[in-house]
Amino acid sequence: MKLHWLVRFLFGPVPVYFSALAILIVLTNAQYFGLVGVGVAPRAAKLASSTPVVSVMKYCDIFRGEWVPDAEAPYYNHKTCHMIQEHQNCLKYGRPDLGFLKWRWRPSGCELPRFDPLQFLQFARGKSLAFVGDSLARNHMQSLLCLLSQVAYPKDLSANPSDQNKVYHYRAYNFTISMFWSPFLVRAREPDHDGPAHTGHWSLYLDEPDDSWVSQMPRFDYVLVSAANWFSRPSLFYEKRRLVGCSFCSRQYGVPDLTLYYSQRRAWRVALRAINDLERLRARVIVRMLSPMSHFENGTWDQGGDCRRTQPLRANETSMEGRDLHFYTAQMEEFRAAEKAARDKGRRLMLMDATAAMLMRPDGHPSRYGHWPNEKVQLYNDCIHWCLPGPIDIWNDMLFQMLLA
Repeated sequence: MKLHWLVRFLFGPVPVYFSALAILIVLTNAQYFGLVGVGVAPRAAKLASSTPVVSVMKYCDIFRGEWVPDAEAPYYNHKTCHMIQEHQNCLKYGRPDLGFLKWRWRPSGCELPRFDPLQFLQFARGKSLAFVGDSLARNHMQSLLCLLSQVAYPKDLSANPSDQNKVYHYRAYNFTISMFWSPFLVRAREPDHDGPAHTGHWSLYLDEPDDSWVSQMPRFDYVLVSAANWFSRPSLFYEKRRLVGCSFCSRQYGVPDLTLYYSQRRAWRVALRAINDLERLRARVIVRMLSPMSHFENGTWDQGGDCRRTQPLRANETSMEGRDLHFYTAQMEEFRAAEKAARDKGRRLMLMDATAAMLMRPDGHPSRYGHWPNEKVQLYNDCIHWCLPGPIDIWNDMLFQMLLA
């Protein structure tokens, strides 16, 4: 009798039901229990066990090449990664053509190793990485977070969830990723639309680096700095706290329109000089060149321009010109000067020159697929940011190679 009762207790319908339920919960939430990653974790584990962690940058220029078909991509999507900015969540909002995802970057002299999330996290154990810049720096950071989501999700330690500054921590690896919002890199004050002047102009203090990020740099092992697009906004320029010029302005200020090219070059010079002036800087600093602003077709951004292409261009089908070329040239010249100053101090300043690769990808932007078609939102077609997943993911292929170099 006792044996019969024990058999019913262990193998009856109720315990079998709860056992099956427990197994189902574990399997469907395996990534949270650390058993498997999301989507392609077995592939990540295979790469990590078979591929040596060596940078190809010692014998190859990873920034010059062509886009080639890639049947394996993408390695995450909007269902496996919940850290995608809504306006860049192209798959969620119904972008119909998916061919733009099926490409990878191939440098002219070598194969660029695919980003391996497990190797990256193992390499980054006990370290910290900071992104400094605007919404494209955030776009880049979120691409990295999504690629790493194949292996692990971080804990959001941001002081204010709604703030542009972010802190993410991977506890199992003691690895931290931070985002410092500084779209001009120098101190800036937002326009006061309700003020007596009603100018709508930003105030840029072009000889004062933005201390909100500069003061924090000594805490980090790696820092990636970028900025470009926000210099296109109407601005007033201050030096030594005195108004010296402006961009997109009228004569009412009594100062010359020095154009956005003046502020962009000055801000880069001051920001890079501030980095070199830090006494206790241990970080490897990477400067990312601009992401193209020229992919609007059939109109400007505010005049119905759009980006509806569905596949990459080849290198001989496009060239840098106009505002992109002016910004790129200024960034490169200021970087070279700062690089020399850093070298004289025994430091290393690195350049992520992804502009040429991204110039070939007018097909990789959200366009109108950053919201539902029937939503009543006042948004322009987005030909500045990048879909996630999308071409921007190769920035992290490049980033890992640079950290290994």
